[in-house]
Amino acid sequence: MILTTDRHPLPRTGSAAESARGSVVSIGVFDGVHLGHQKILERNTSEARRLGARSTVVTFRDHPKRVLLGRAPRTLTSLEHRLELFRRAGVEHTVALTFDEELKSIPAETFAREFLVGALDARKFVLGFDSKFGRDRAGTPEWLARLGFDVEVVPQVTIGGRAVSSTAIREAVELGDLAGAARMLGRPVTVYGEVVAGDRLGRQLGFPTANLDLHHELRPPNGVWAVRASRVRYTPERVVESPLDGVANIGFRPTVDGQRPEVPRVEVHLLDFQGDLYGEYLEVEFVAFLREERKFPSVEALRDQIRVDVATARASLSRTPTTA
Repeated sequence: MILTTDRHPLPRTGSAAESARGSVVSIGVFDGVHLGHQKILERNTSEARRLGARSTVVTFRDHPKRVLLGRAPRTLTSLEHRLELFRRAGVEHTVALTFDEELKSIPAETFAREFLVGALDARKFVLGFDSKFGRDRAGTPEWLARLGFDVEVVPQVTIGGRAVSSTAIREAVELGDLAGAARMLGRPVTVYGEVVAGDRLGRQLGFPTANLDLHHELRPPNGVWAVRASRVRYTPERVVESPLDGVANIGFRPTVDGQRPEVPRVEVHLLDFQGDLYGEYLEVEFVAFLREERKFPSVEALRDQIRVDVATARASLSRTPTTA
């Protein structure tokens, strides 16, 4: 998949061969890439195949609400995670724009004609029922159709009479209702992060951990979880490996951290794994909640509890079939 990232809102077109194909374009944040988003991507890629065009998603590096409202929600999926989920959906090309005051002020017609048509050579639009773009959010599916563009609108998806939305999923994750969130996502709740260097305390305790930088993704509630983690490697080519069983801690490590970190740490111990994961990405599925995080009287007591956590995670995971 080709990724174009450009601060300027009107990036130029690619090669002549790519331009000759044209694009089927969908626009949105796509936070979570939930069932509603998946319907849009499914129709986009299907129409792209039918037309011999390139399936294209226009998204944003950060949530537009940060500029529009002065604040933004914690995202369910970082840009990196969304790109991975777009790949799995068969999207060929993603343009990730920086939503700033410049982009906010561009009239919808200018954005449509100079960027969506002029740069991306849009032959068709596949949009969500609530899609809007351009200054004052004037660019709607109906508006594009009135201008003569080929537009397909994907209706809202509901489950049990409730609309599927990023907001509803966000609330479910924060409350620890991962099963409810998974029903709206159409997949298990996962986080996606880069493995970064830590203080190697887990290794000293006999349980080495991968410390994840989630790039501001929303985390499930703090505590110890039985998890499955898939390695996603990009060197030299993208490879997604079969998931490995593990146990994860989300929290502030009160037993060993004298000063409370600003955000919870996410550390994953992969069972029966040996190797170097630094610089790789892990996608972590939360299978079962084991216990709340708590402070132990000593490091030795913490080590004993980790042994119990590992045994409990093994038992839990052995009873739960993999979703991969």
